[in-house]
Amino acid sequence: MDTYRYISLRNEPSRKNAAAAWFHEKWGVPQEAYLACMDAYLRGDTQYGWYLCLREEKIIGGLGVIENDFHDRKDLTPNICAVYTEEQHRCKGIAGALLDMAVEDLRKKGISPVYLLTDHTGFYERYGWVFFCMVQGDGEPSPSRMYIHR
Repeated sequence: MDTYRYISLRNEPSRKNAAAAWFHEKWGVPQEAYLACMDAYLRGDTQYGWYLCLREEKIIGGLGVIENDFHDRKDLTPNICAVYTEEQHRCKGIAGALLDMAVEDLRKKGISPVYLLTDHTGFYERYGWVFFCMVQGDGEPSPSRMYIHR
């Protein structure tokens, strides 16, 4: 039986460097960009957090919350970003649990709604997300789907 532990980076800031390296490996965004966002969160400059799923203390899933996930609708904020679960741990509700954790954490801070940019259809709806509109991603050839969670 798999045992997963879900954390906010603010509760375990010592994981910052490992988390930034993990997200960089998954998405190719410079590690320094993740570190800058994580540092702002850990200093309290923003309430937009970073959330991880651990198995045996290894990161196997995660996501972040940022102002804008590289799209032209700057008014749709904040954005869930970098949602990823290691392939061998998919279909076990990890992404859903992380999404719920982030949305609830933001809601407790008075931040709602929350947005999410994706090319997936059918996945996020399972977790209470609703298609909102199409937006143009920075440098992308065609628009992507923007979802909202209220």
